[in-house]
Amino acid sequence: MTQTALPSKMSPLSQADLGTVLSAWRETTLRLEQTHKALREEVKRLTDELEIKNRELARKNRLADLGQMASHVAHEVRNNLVPVTLYLSLLRRRILDDPGNLEMLDKIAAGFTALDATVNDLLHFTAEREPQLKTFKLKKLIEDVCSSLSPQFDAQGIETILDISPAETITADRDMLRRAVLNLCLNAVDAMPDGGTINIDAAEESDCVELKIADSGPGLSDDVRHRVFEPFFTTKPGGTGLGLAIVYRIAEVHQGNATAANNPQGGAVFSLRIPRAKLLEAAA
Repeated sequence: MTQTALPSKMSPLSQADLGTVLSAWRETTLRLEQTHKALREEVKRLTDELEIKNRELARKNRLADLGQMASHVAHEVRNNLVPVTLYLSLLRRRILDDPGNLEMLDKIAAGFTALDATVNDLLHFTAEREPQLKTFKLKKLIEDVCSSLSPQFDAQGIETILDISPAETITADRDMLRRAVLNLCLNAVDAMPDGGTINIDAAEESDCVELKIADSGPGLSDDVRHRVFEPFFTTKPGGTGLGLAIVYRIAEVHQGNATAANNPQGGAVFSLRIPRAKLLEAAA
């Protein structure tokens, strides 16, 4: 039987074969680089997301502890404010003919009024009641809030611009939502001591109604923007740091959320998102 002799060594790669190998190597290297880049981006995204979740968990733990403490302190302070207010009223009657002492008494009364407002903030912040849902016109609520603040707007030279359809409705706790809008408007007023503009608009999305309140103030630094909803965090002298924390709490009990950002045109914008009634009913 005749056997075919094998060549003693392989024939060298042709130039075309070598080009194919190099091309495949380049493609593989490129795919590996793209995969590596995608993995790095995914790791960064997950790390950022974990940091946000951890920050939110820490915040909720602080809220629970602060809520218990604040509720106790608020009730104790209010119990002591009642007799003091009564005695101030009796004292006023006794010194009606003494303008100098009346002026001093007015300053004392103003201090107690501010203290009572702080107690109200604490009680609103610690309130655990479920929202009493009703469907109502959103624009009417905003107009009521702006009307109550019109003396302050006029005094500071602040213009309000509303871009809300008269037909726009929302299903929420009206008293809670009014409190949230009031606090956001007061925050905008504080940001513009020399006057400016407050823009309020609402957008109806597929799963929620989003209310935006924007001011023309200096905007928010990164540190403030990340901490602005934390209870007792404030940049204002004499502020309680509870106004925006209450806004966040009201959004939470409605299963929505509140966010803070800077406008490209300048100033800060706060967004309050309230889910549609069907989502609230499904979660009930």
